[in-house]
Amino acid sequence: MPIEFHKMHGAGNDFVLIDARNRRFSLDPARAARIADRHRGIGCDQILVLRAGDRDEYPVRYEIWNADGSPAAQCGNGARCVALYLERNGAALQQPLQVESPAGPVVLAPCADGEYEVTMGVPEFEAGRIPLRLPQDGQHYRLDSPWGPLKLGAASMGNPHALLLVDDIDSDTIPDIGRYVGGHEAFPEGCNVGFAQLEGPSRIRLRVVERGAGETLACGSGACAAMAILRRWGRVDDRLEVALPGGRLVIKWRGGDEPLIMKGPATYVFRGTMDE
Repeated sequence: MPIEFHKMHGAGNDFVLIDARNRRFSLDPARAARIADRHRGIGCDQILVLRAGDRDEYPVRYEIWNADGSPAAQCGNGARCVALYLERNGAALQQPLQVESPAGPVVLAPCADGEYEVTMGVPEFEAGRIPLRLPQDGQHYRLDSPWGPLKLGAASMGNPHALLLVDDIDSDTIPDIGRYVGGHEAFPEGCNVGFAQLEGPSRIRLRVVERGAGETLACGSGACAAMAILRRWGRVDDRLEVALPGGRLVIKWRGGDEPLIMKGPATYVFRGTMDE
């Protein structure tokens, strides 16, 4: 039977969404990689699979699969696309809707300007829970590399993130450094690697090299991790505009045990069927 899919993106971070709430559909790494292949498949950074919720408080849950077929735990841009899809298909989002991601519950809410807010949870900085195996120097970590010693921050947003401050966000070395750090044995589960250039306490430019997908036009959880790390360092305010190659996100966080709130766009591109 042909399977219907929906192509969507959040600030250029693109997805194939498959609604499996009322049908049997399963993915494994090889099948996910075939679908995500930009030359022989549909093409995307990640695949989102919607399932019926297991509990009344979570009417919908979703899976996330990276382009290389590996599973992912969190995706902020994908969460906004889930919100848009649900709203297009009859879900009443006038009130915030709680759904379940692989990393735990997230809250989706529409905004008056057509964008969506996602409550992304509380960042985790403890090295063992990121996980990360590097000695800590205050709030920083040092990692030796072919480019010299790298000074970085780290946090988990349900998935592991590293962050480096850079003076030139357009540097050609960023993809190579990102792959090196993301695959380093210091991160036993790999990590997404963000590169941030400060433009003031309320705005940064950000590029993210994602594990399992490479550099993407936007990374919502990466923007949240950048906010968490930079705010912990005392470098940014509690509202941060994040300019990514594919668009703009706004992250709010007052610190402590407060959850981060991410606001940004979601765009429906097309739908189709596949025989995969």
